[in-house]
Amino acid sequence: MSEALTLKKRKRRFLEEAFKVENWEQVRPYYEELVSRPINNVEELREWFRDRSELESVLSEELGWRYIKMTCDTASKEYTDSFNYFVNEIQPQVAPFSNRLDKKALESPYLKSLDDPEYDIVKKLLEKDERIFREENIPLETQIHTEEQKFGSISGDMTVEMEGKELTLQQAGDYLDLYDRYLREEAYRKIAERRLKDKDQLDGLFDKLLNLRNKVALNADFSNFRDYMHTALGRFSYGVEDCFKFHSAVEEEVVPLLNDLAVERKNKLALDNLRPWDLNVNYLGKTPLKPFKTGEELLEKTLVCFDRVDSYLGNCLRTMKEMGHLDLVSRKGKAPGGYNYPLDETGVPFIFMNATSSLQDLVTMVHEGGHAYHSFLTRDLELSIFKNPPSEVAELASMAMELISMEHWDVFFDNEKDLVRAKREQLEGIINTLPWVATVDKFQHWIYENPNHSRQERVKAWNDIFSSFSSSVTDWTGLEQYKDYVWHKQLHIYEVPFYYIEYAIAQLGAVGVWKNYKADPRKGFSSYTEALKLGYTRPVNEVYEAAGVRFDFSRENIKALMSFVKAELDKLAV
Repeated sequence: MSEALTLKKRKRRFLEEAFKVENWEQVRPYYEELVSRPINNVEELREWFRDRSELESVLSEELGWRYIKMTCDTASKEYTDSFNYFVNEIQPQVAPFSNRLDKKALESPYLKSLDDPEYDIVKKLLEKDERIFREENIPLETQIHTEEQKFGSISGDMTVEMEGKELTLQQAGDYLDLYDRYLREEAYRKIAERRLKDKDQLDGLFDKLLNLRNKVALNADFSNFRDYMHTALGRFSYGVEDCFKFHSAVEEEVVPLLNDLAVERKNKLALDNLRPWDLNVNYLGKTPLKPFKTGEELLEKTLVCFDRVDSYLGNCLRTMKEMGHLDLVSRKGKAPGGYNYPLDETGVPFIFMNATSSLQDLVTMVHEGGHAYHSFLTRDLELSIFKNPPSEVAELASMAMELISMEHWDVFFDNEKDLVRAKREQLEGIINTLPWVATVDKFQHWIYENPNHSRQERVKAWNDIFSSFSSSVTDWTGLEQYKDYVWHKQLHIYEVPFYYIEYAIAQLGAVGVWKNYKADPRKGFSSYTEALKLGYTRPVNEVYEAAGVRFDFSRENIKALMSFVKAELDKLAV
């Protein structure tokens, strides 16, 4: 039955129901109570963890709403000031208390008696947080958070004029889907020129972030920020060397497929030279795919699509609509990108995106819908830690949803030819995604292994790495300055460093989930759902195993999965 879910917000046990976070002095007594509370047995330790989780969930949701409001309206000084107040005045006060609580838990003689499998994760995370915490990093991390938000403001203010209209870069990007090559080139050059206009500002911002991040790593006794972040991200299932193996496997197994697709694109478009503005257009038809016209239509069609997959999935999105937890359409003054923000206490997340009317917007919608489904499935887990799995699991939820939903995209397309075009573009996107992720990840490895590099050295490193994972068919002649700064568009490099290879790992897992779904939709979706319900109560590899896929990004596995994708592409007759 299609209707919004009836959900009960978990009653507070530790904080008063009316408590609202306005300043640190309101929050401090709760932390002090947790620090000083005697713990005399295992059950009291469990209760202590539950109370700590409740407090952290309330703070997390407060920060979430401040971030959501700021990104929905970057021009609002009130929202920006509210977010910055939390980051500058409350978070720095929380950090030392969190460290004291970690130590209290680690020193408790009852911790080892918590033998539930999910508490193994808790223990690892406690040890990890203790390993990286340094008091002197608190003001540095505050600075970093403040600087990171400047990327969204700089990017959100970028506009170009096309055909007499002022457009955001996201809106102008739709021109790259047009069959009219003149308009594609005009849009590409205008977007690139607009980014280039702020290159010194973006380079300066990154230099500042690089310096601050390097100091944080050195303070915590790491040799570089890369090693610090691999620990901070809780990468218990793989390490730096595995990332290097992934880079090599992608270069050897995926880049040749990328070149094959580039040759096919060049031939289908009857071009003498394949240029960067030719890489987005769907070359199997003369008009761009328009799966919807308005944000309302996008939402309604997504609801129908999700209902076909599973009624509960559709009702999750219906609930978000009813609660006003959606902001889908691009507009000036809105931060770039898209996200699903989990709201731990409410248990109903918020989806933010910049939809215009493109196929990519449809993909973003179902991607973030996968994250939202994950949030609903984990909302009743005991601790907030369990509701926030690492990105390798979180992105499995979203990327698998892209492919599962694709089996029902006829909702968005009235004729078979457009549906085939959309599916081919999605599958080609997988082949494009893995090399791009490898590019960004390897570039970040280089950056933080060489923190004292010059801007000129950074440009050279970028171009060397970019060429290793790019199509050799694409002609960049005369566009070298644009290529030098392509990385400036990547939000992750600025705001969430090293959070990117997870997309590739999850993409491989998602292909496996989709393969299972195609073989048996009911069983495949059930396994996927049961895996997501685990949240972070099991290690990453066990979650993948529950989903019926391998946590494996070796050359052998990548080759097998890409062969499956290529076979599915070949089935889609043009």
